[in-house]
Amino acid sequence: MTIETINASPTSSATSTLGTQPSFRVQTHVAHDADEQARNLHGWHQTYDQLTAGSFVGGLTELCLDHMQVFVETTSHTLRQTCEVQKDAYWFGIPTCRAGSGRIDAQVITGDALAFRPGGIEFELLTSAGYEIFGVVVKGEVLRRYAAQVERVGLAEPLPDTEVVPIGAARKVRLCASLRELLEHSAASAAPLSSCARNSLQASVLASLFDVGALPASSEPMAMPARARRQSIVSEARDYVLANRDRAVGVPELCERLHVSRRTLQYCFQDVLGMAPATYVRTIRLNGARRDLCNASRESRSVQDVAAAWGFWHMSQFATDYRKLFGMRPSDTLKAAIGAHSATGGRSFAH
Repeated sequence: MTIETINASPTSSATSTLGTQPSFRVQTHVAHDADEQARNLHGWHQTYDQLTAGSFVGGLTELCLDHMQVFVETTSHTLRQTCEVQKDAYWFGIPTCRAGSGRIDAQVITGDALAFRPGGIEFELLTSAGYEIFGVVVKGEVLRRYAAQVERVGLAEPLPDTEVVPIGAARKVRLCASLRELLEHSAASAAPLSSCARNSLQASVLASLFDVGALPASSEPMAMPARARRQSIVSEARDYVLANRDRAVGVPELCERLHVSRRTLQYCFQDVLGMAPATYVRTIRLNGARRDLCNASRESRSVQDVAAAWGFWHMSQFATDYRKLFGMRPSDTLKAAIGAHSATGGRSFAH
């Protein structure tokens, strides 16, 4: 599944300075005033009041995508915040600070919980000094479509009117770690993220939210397929990936194509191959690229040509993944193939 882009213009407000289009790259801001901090977050109506004395410092690292916003915010002083996200969107706030150091609408955000609010409704946050919180905002239409087509569940409608959602302390730590890694990895790329990369990131964030139980879903216990069917699902997935080798096929697309939930797909791959589907998909594409590199000398193809043919457009990431799997760089494979080809006078070999 390729998640559809929803063209939603960001909201405007007297307390929010917003761009008209997402930049598809990580933006970092440092503020020395609470109001400036509030304005730096795109797409929100909000006002910050500083409640403790001293020079304020706030930090914001933000990634705005087609229909999702991921950020981490740090604030030096105790704040009272009035906040509202755009309509038909949902905000998930995951603090990393000690339990009880933040409140939403006067309710304590416990150490095993995250905060949750739908768009179009104002809410109040009270945060202590030295506060850090991760945030995810996702369009409601995208969230519902993902739930139905990838997770194969129906979201409870309407979603419960609750501000604090317990998810478990360990799951909360894992979710914060995955969001931090996503922002750091995206920040390492100087160029704007490609459409493929954005879809992959958005799908991984949605998967993480479902994995930690951040969303109430209405579904019956699902019976896993019999062994023959599990093997068939893995084979069908492999065939589909190879038939579309010129682009990176993601797990959501496989779920939609094979008519299975993400949980079922993961179970099948783990049972049959002992690895996650995303790992396997990347691995067979890397193996295909390696075979083509071994034959590239006879076809006058470059590493870039081969990588693109297998849907790898981020060359440094391709080289890193290739070396991790095969113990050598793609260019080394090509050089070795050229050397072997020259030594044999151009005679063909079976690989």
